[in-house]
Amino acid sequence: MARRGESRERMLRAAARLFQRQGYGATGLNQVVEEGSAPKGSLYFHFPGGKEQLAAEAVSMAGAELGTAMAATAARAEDVGEAIMAVAELFAAELERSDYRAGCPVATVALDAAADSEPIRAACDGTYSSWLAGMAELLRRHRVEDAEAVAVLVVSAIQGALLLARVRRDATVVRSTARQVADLALAAKGAR
Repeated sequence: MARRGESRERMLRAAARLFQRQGYGATGLNQVVEEGSAPKGSLYFHFPGGKEQLAAEAVSMAGAELGTAMAATAARAEDVGEAIMAVAELFAAELERSDYRAGCPVATVALDAAADSEPIRAACDGTYSSWLAGMAELLRRHRVEDAEAVAVLVVSAIQGALLLARVRRDATVVRSTARQVADLALAAKGAR
């Protein structure tokens, strides 16, 4: 018999995948239960706040896992430009693997539901804030001036490129955008 936490975890992971692929509005709770192989009655037991709570927690979980992967990937790079390119490659490769169905696990939900749901907006904001802090720390380690401002530019540019790449079905948009912001970050090293 599956442990209680396993059912919750499966639903969170299923929800994160579905929200990333379909968005918040197009994802139904029955679909989450089915894809998560969870007992039907368990959804509201684990998520008494319903779909809104499930989405907020799924975004936080997926965002934290992606943030960890981004940090690990960037840490292996020899310079800041290579680090930015490697982080962008995580996103570009996932787009290609999913045949352009899986965008950013945060942006897809944020675009769909953050304006109407404070818990979802807060989960998206918390994830982006964590990513920005991680990027700023990376930039500071590489002695990039105005690390916080450059981090906003890097994350925003990659996020925008993901949207355009998904629409165009061409991940080179992400890679070329990352190259441009990597060059800017390199130029900002010791700019003063």
